[in-house]
Amino acid sequence: VQLQASGGGLVQAGGSLRLSCVASGSFRRMNTMAWYRQAPGKQRELVARKTTFSDPVYATSVKDRFSISRDISKNTVTLEMYSLRPDDTAVYYCYADGFLPGKGWSDGRAFEQWGQGTLVTVSS
Repeated sequence: VQLQASGGGLVQAGGSLRLSCVASGSFRRMNTMAWYRQAPGKQRELVARKTTFSDPVYATSVKDRFSISRDISKNTVTLEMYSLRPDDTAVYYCYADGFLPGKGWSDGRAFEQWGQGTLVTVSS
């Protein structure tokens, strides 16, 4: 399974950006797709995640400003970011977990995968 993220860039405070991530490869089903971020000198943290058949979960710092959505048919996850602030500056990583193909229609081995990071820079 491979994840390809895109959409980062430089934006002024108060602006908006849209991050996209597409999963490719062979898998039986995807369970969770999410976005994490890592700012310089800080640990990687969850930004938002969307698990199949569950409501989205957001970090408190981005709730009401960011929106995550999935297109299951296209194996994509999108993060719409509004009212960006300088402290949103970070490398953003796409994440996915699920199951590889098993025998017949059954689930195989579980997998976790990270995409390459995409840099989001918010200037003040």
